Amino acid sequence: MKLSDGLRIALRGLSANKMRTGLTMLGLIIGVAAVIALMSVGKGAEASIVAQIQGMGTNLLFVSPGSTQTGGVSSGAGTSVTLTYEDAMALAAEVPTVSGVAPEAYGMGQVVAGPMNSRTRITGTTPDYERVRNFHVAQGEFFTQQQVDSRAMVAVLGSQTARNLFGDVSPLGQNVRIVSGMGAGFTFRIIGVMESKGSQASGNQDDVVFMPITTLQERLFAQRTASGGRSVSTINVQVASEGVMGEAVQQIAEVLRQRHRVVQDDFLIRSQDDMLATATQITGVLTLLLGAVAGISLVVGGIGIMNIMLVSVTERTREIGIRKAIGARRRDILSQFLVEAVLVSVVGGIIGIAFGVGFSQLLSGVTVAGQVLKTVVVPESVLLAFAVSAAIGIFFGIYPATRASRLNPIEALRYE
Repeated sequence: MKLSDGLRIALRGLSANKMRTGLTMLGLIIGVAAVIALMSVGKGAEASIVAQIQGMGTNLLFVSPGSTQTGGVSSGAGTSVTLTYEDAMALAAEVPTVSGVAPEAYGMGQVVAGPMNSRTRITGTTPDYERVRNFHVAQGEFFTQQQVDSRAMVAVLGSQTARNLFGDVSPLGQNVRIVSGMGAGFTFRIIGVMESKGSQASGNQDDVVFMPITTLQERLFAQRTASGGRSVSTINVQVASEGVMGEAVQQIAEVLRQRHRVVQDDFLIRSQDDMLATATQITGVLTLLLGAVAGISLVVGGIGIMNIMLVSVTERTREIGIRKAIGARRRDILSQFLVEAVLVSVVGGIIGIAFGVGFSQLLSGVTVAGQVLKTVVVPESVLLAFAVSAAIGIFFGIYPATRASRLNPIEALRYE
């Protein structure tokens, strides 16, 4: 039997029960649409995280303190107090592959402006922070190295912090009082407002107050290392080019080992590539999980196809007997019912793709739990969903088609 004849017979058979055919397709339509929509959510989350990490700056290395040991148990990276402001200055002066260094020290504090107040993160850093972390002021100016050296009482607000405290009024030139967790309170003059950056892995980048790192260390959070150095939470290092990242890591490690006089490193150096690899791995697992959950509905749809095809074989037993009696071969009957099953799954898959893409576009921009969803439909997810739906039609259509092809023509003709 020619393929065109098989398609014609299949279409005639399916159109004889339009409602049943439509309901059979519905399971696959929902399954394919769910796979595409959920995988687009996972891919969108991956794209957002990658964009945030890349938005931190270019060719970055992040140097953080090592871990503390209590009873032989490690507390995790960043829990010890080993890095200092002097370490950061030494890296800037002694490592030739480094083009910029911006140390950070931070803590939580209460920021008060008149009747308004907000509890936010207070970050102390240096003027290079703007360039190294690709995070610039939108109004006013960032503090200078002279203000860092003089421990000036100036502050730069994040965009959300500025809105929380001053609303639509410009905060430039206004004073705020910042109270640290230690109970100390000091008045700062606002000299700038940062551009809007959004949330990143380290938190909301717009809900923050920046000030000279020396001011923060001397006034608000006076934490020292065991050797008496001014402690910092992390050191952001910008490397001259991507090609010397490995060399820069070795040079930074050597300088810090010499300064700390340690055999075993009491610091950790991470790159953007490390962070990207970790984030991609996590979101990849999330996307796979979402796709697998949605794929269950495809299996259910396949079972529906097999069920309906078995009913169709039973209803058309006499037709099968007549076809066999006039010369139809076993493979002709087999292909007839298999083509019907595949046709249902393929048409359902195409409609499901349209619904899935459309639903993904509707989800993009929706706010869920304070986060704006971003969806990305990739060709791989569309091809995967379509291929799986076609494969399900073949897999679940084989048994009913085989059963139909094995019917005895005499018994089929006598079937009522």
